Amino acid sequence: MKPGTLSTFLKRGAIWAFIAVELVFFSIAGEYLSVSDKAFMNFDNMLLLFKQSAPIGIIALGMTIVMINGNIDLSVGATYALAAIVLLDSMTWPIFAGLGDWVIPVAWLLALLTGVLLGAINGIIVWKTGVDAFIVTLGSMLGFRGLVFMYNGEQPTSHLNWTLVDFSEAQFLGLHTATWFLLAVTLFLWFVMTRTVHGRNAYAIGDNRDAAVNAGIRVGPHMLINFMIIGFLAALSAVVFYSESGSVNPNDGMLFELWAITAVVLGGTKLTGGAGSIVSTFGGVLAIQLLRKGLGHIGADTETVNLVIGLILIAVLFLDRQLNIKGKEELRT
Repeated sequence: MKPGTLSTFLKRGAIWAFIAVELVFFSIAGEYLSVSDKAFMNFDNMLLLFKQSAPIGIIALGMTIVMINGNIDLSVGATYALAAIVLLDSMTWPIFAGLGDWVIPVAWLLALLTGVLLGAINGIIVWKTGVDAFIVTLGSMLGFRGLVFMYNGEQPTSHLNWTLVDFSEAQFLGLHTATWFLLAVTLFLWFVMTRTVHGRNAYAIGDNRDAAVNAGIRVGPHMLINFMIIGFLAALSAVVFYSESGSVNPNDGMLFELWAITAVVLGGTKLTGGAGSIVSTFGGVLAIQLLRKGLGHIGADTETVNLVIGLILIAVLFLDRQLNIKGKEELRT
């Protein structure tokens, strides 16, 4: 076996094995403990699971690129909330009063540009100051959340456009609109990370930043682009969800960064950068949603769900550390 083969296999295959175990366990446990008459693996239940995975999933996919790059973004939840407010509020601005339903693409564009701008702010600060992304985005998480509260106080921002609701609730080939967005983002980012120079550079920078600089890779601009991508995806997640919801509270999106990071780590992406997979993160998102839905199916409360997911995350991080140690030992022999 080549050095690191076992580690790679476990990291990329374990998430799908874990999903299979979840499906079997909750299907069997549901027969005895379920608080619902429906089977856990009911077809409609699984379709709804994909739809419910979309908001966190879209953000987690963007987080994967940033973490492969050796960075992290803790401000995605606040970006999500601020983009949602811009989306809903802009549809009521007097300047757009005569647009009718054409205000929808305008509001979408403004929300997405908000995400890109906030991501660019993070990227520029990390690039130009050299301060660790954890510290920068921790500060921007607080700052952006402050903007959310300043925008409309502690009151919700609401605007329900029924054309937008119909679009959001529509199904094509049995899949909801939100699911199609999640699948499209997954496919696009998989292509970027596996078939483009930008993707190869992300792995190179995360693996060894000094070596990447010596190889002629422009690390700063590259990181800026990735922060803009995750800002865009946080805003896209808000667009997808709030097009149907129509009301955003100032506290919406809190802890989204932790859920996204958990999905990315469960998918095998290293916290230190240089290794990870878009497809495996997609699996991590499904695994978390299955766990939340499955525990709810057998009557567990929210606190129990958070405890179980937290313990699983700790176990995954411990296993990752042990596999990395084993991989280094294999390379030395």
